[in-house]
Amino acid sequence: MLPALFTRMIAVLFGREGRSLHLRAAGGATIVLVVVMLCGSWAVVAVEEGAHRANLTSYPRALWWSIETATTVGYGDFYPVTVWGRVVAAIVMVVGITTYGMVTAALATWFVGREQRRGGTWHHLREETAALHERFDRIERLLTGKRDGD
Repeated sequence: MLPALFTRMIAVLFGREGRSLHLRAAGGATIVLVVVMLCGSWAVVAVEEGAHRANLTSYPRALWWSIETATTVGYGDFYPVTVWGRVVAAIVMVVGITTYGMVTAALATWFVGREQRRGGTWHHLREETAALHERFDRIERLLTGKRDGD
């Protein structure tokens, strides 16, 4: 069931020609994050098994740990105690931080693109404001008797 879900998600994200690059990248990064969290949960349970003071001893606990690690919440309720467990944790952290950064950038790009498609109202207002400032400067110079070169 899970492989079919991933196959469908990949087809939806990458199969459409009309999707922009930033949305495809954010979608791809999200899929990579989900896979890293699922595999990282399994890996950390495998490397922590039998370790002294290990608290990541079941897959559900490890899955919760990988979610809080990827989102950088890190409650501290579960944590790896072995070197290899910490290596897995570092991978989950880096992929999580990277993914959330990409998703944030994709959303920002989407908002900016949407505003630009609406007609670039802000650009037009900036041009009008600059023209008004120039007019006011000329009027001020005329009123004070100064010339342009003064």
